[in-house]
Amino acid sequence: MTADLAQFAGKAAARDDLDLVHATQDGDISAFEQLVERYDRKLLRIAEHITHNREDSQDAVQEAFLKAFQHVGDFREDSQFSTWLIRITVNQALMKLRKRRTSKEMSLDEDFQADGDMLPREVADWAPNPEELYRASELRDILIGALEGLRPALRTVFVLRDIEGLSTDHTAEVLDLSPAAVKARLWRARLQLRELLNEYFSKQKARSSRVRRETGHLRKVGASELSPRINGCTA
Repeated sequence: MTADLAQFAGKAAARDDLDLVHATQDGDISAFEQLVERYDRKLLRIAEHITHNREDSQDAVQEAFLKAFQHVGDFREDSQFSTWLIRITVNQALMKLRKRRTSKEMSLDEDFQADGDMLPREVADWAPNPEELYRASELRDILIGALEGLRPALRTVFVLRDIEGLSTDHTAEVLDLSPAAVKARLWRARLQLRELLNEYFSKQKARSSRVRRETGHLRKVGASELSPRINGCTA
């Protein structure tokens, strides 16, 4: 029942988007402003996770909306408007990232051509879970730092699937990939995040153990120094 309601709501939103797109195509600027207001925060979130730079993400979203407005007449309605808009935003964000990195580092297909995005036989169930970590505000910065360590190809898939909650098929449509390729990249992203997060928590555990040992030592030293004084007072 809940899934049916969600599907109905999604279709209703898509129809509403399409009505605003048609109005924009007919010259109604206010209709496009409603689309901007509807998707601005979501697109900014996606762009910021990809670029890890507030200014670049804002520029990417502004440029995405400008391109969407300029080419709204080219929207062919063979996908949802939100899919089209997210695709433009992702491309603009990756372009911003490309300016800060070499073209080799930026290639979305790097390290994926050799195995053709083969899907592993089994997707590992692992902990700590990155989706859960992201929802925990105190650990948000940890995950953001780990995300920054992923290659753009993996980071983008993880952001769309596990953070923004897009379906595998929707993500595949946005990125022009096969669903199998999306699953394979998501698996790799999760695997690398597990390694990065486990490394972090291992260091934190070692640091906590060292602090406890040092604290225990100080307490023993303090107690041994106080003991003669106490004995002297009671003598």
